[in-house]
Amino acid sequence: MAVIKVDHSNFKEIVSESKGTVILDFWAEWCGPCMMIAPLVAELSEKHPEITFCKVNVDDEPAIAAAYGIVSIPTLIKFKGGKEADRSVGYAGEAMLEAWAVK
Repeated sequence: MAVIKVDHSNFKEIVSESKGTVILDFWAEWCGPCMMIAPLVAELSEKHPEITFCKVNVDDEPAIAAAYGIVSIPTLIKFKGGKEADRSVGYAGEAMLEAWAVK
């Protein structure tokens, strides 16, 4: 499954109202670690179709970033049943990211 771009128009439907697990990647184009983690997130979205993987560009959607207190990127937030369950801040390697995402 492809990584879904989330913005103010679809956030509620894709993240808040989801019954399953959603991983939301807060990123920006100018962020080196964000660019390094992006292909890992894409790979995991293909490997784990039971999890919905999404991205939010903090420059385009500052209100969403502010609502979740994002002060450092990349930040990945895991939602279960529409509620925040966990978060990972900073770059993480593939094995560590996968273990975090599926637990």
